Amino acid sequence: MNATNRGLKIEWIPDSGFQLRKAGVQFDAVRVDGDEGRRLADLMEELVGGEPGPVVTESNGRRGVYFLVPAGSTAGRPWPREVSTFNGATGRVSYVPVPALGGDTWPLMWRYRPTCAHRFVHTLILFNAAYALLS
Repeated sequence: MNATNRGLKIEWIPDSGFQLRKAGVQFDAVRVDGDEGRRLADLMEELVGGEPGPVVTESNGRRGVYFLVPAGSTAGRPWPREVSTFNGATGRVSYVPVPALGGDTWPLMWRYRPTCAHRFVHTLILFNAAYALLS
């Protein structure tokens, strides 16, 4: 599938609604639930001086905030306990919800939209920010 928004074409973004994408293929993800996740997104925006990379938020349930990071970059790091990682590490299968760029995607929405196919949240900055905020 191709999602198009002002010339932006990214194959892993659905045309409408939302879909689950297997972590570790195009990207890994880091999820922080609730207000802590939203504060972490704000901190990332501040640290990078603007848009930190693709971030998805949930409006119901755990109210998770998913930070999409490069594939293979979350495994083997000692993340804070409030963090859930989604990756393709050996013996593990994880899925990440990804909304379309427009239309009805509730309960998911883009906090920060992707700007190109291979630009993600910087894992090391996110890792350090998570420790600073959550520890």
